Amino acid sequence: MKDWTPSALLHASGMYWESCAIHAAVHLDVFTPLSGGPMTVTELADRTGCVPQSLDRLLTALCAMGLLIRQGETCELPPFSRDHLCRGNPGYLGHIVEHHRHLMPGWSKLDESVRENRPTRHRSSVDTEDTGERESFLMGMYNIANAQAERSVPHIDLSGRSHLLDLGGATGAYAIHFCRRNPGLSATVFDLPTTRPFAERVIADSGMADRISFAGGDFTTEDLPGGFDVAWLSQILHGAGFDESANIVRKAAQSLVPGGLLLIQEFILDDNRSGPQHPALFDLNMLVGTPDGQSYTRQELAGFMRNAGLEDIRRLPLDLPQGCGIMAGTVPVGM
Repeated sequence: MKDWTPSALLHASGMYWESCAIHAAVHLDVFTPLSGGPMTVTELADRTGCVPQSLDRLLTALCAMGLLIRQGETCELPPFSRDHLCRGNPGYLGHIVEHHRHLMPGWSKLDESVRENRPTRHRSSVDTEDTGERESFLMGMYNIANAQAERSVPHIDLSGRSHLLDLGGATGAYAIHFCRRNPGLSATVFDLPTTRPFAERVIADSGMADRISFAGGDFTTEDLPGGFDVAWLSQILHGAGFDESANIVRKAAQSLVPGGLLLIQEFILDDNRSGPQHPALFDLNMLVGTPDGQSYTRQELAGFMRNAGLEDIRRLPLDLPQGCGIMAGTVPVGM
């Protein structure tokens, strides 16, 4: 349990100051122009379309946070900002930062969501007509999936399996990592049709277009294709309510051949619902942003799998960040 002090409480209460400074800097694209070398405040203001006086105040905050360095009259990038906050770099994290910015208005009304048990954010970043917001969400999820896949995929044995269903796989980041790790594996990414252009671009850039295909559809309302021997459900159940999640798992199990492997990755709450912190806070994110979404416990996820007819249900012994865990189950050979 965290050892709270008045100072720690006030720091936590005011951390949105740092968040908003980062959000503004990324949205204004303050960092990318500096990738070409140091610039004065006036030069950077010209590039970003900002008033120099107010931009200077933001730059001061970014310097204090260690995201910029002042050298006399100019500002320059430290290595972290160059690698992760400049557009075009492989490690760019700006997309997920922009997604966090889009979540802020809903979170500011969390008290309303708790009082009335309803979302305060009434549009999804996935199916919004705002293509910029959709790109921020999908490419942000790609950033996170890439980092997570490097920690999890090498420890998941798919030897002998030939066709993976990446259900709700967005840009196909996990499908790419699984196929790279398993030369005999092909994959189908199943997600909303609006995701297709982003997924096909990422898959093509990865050099995997000959092994990974995209199928457009809504897995909450439509039947799934079949014939797979492994299904990967990563961070999709938390967007759905209890009954809908159970139905998604059932349909995923039905898409598998006998002996097929079903894998569910989620932010998993402790069975006594006392933590971990990130799944618990993510549960509030679902309260604010979805009608029925929630974080689930290990027992609840295991129940979905058991009711779908799976056997040998277990949580994989992987140490993943932010309370993330992977549940596995197998379709009986006689099913």
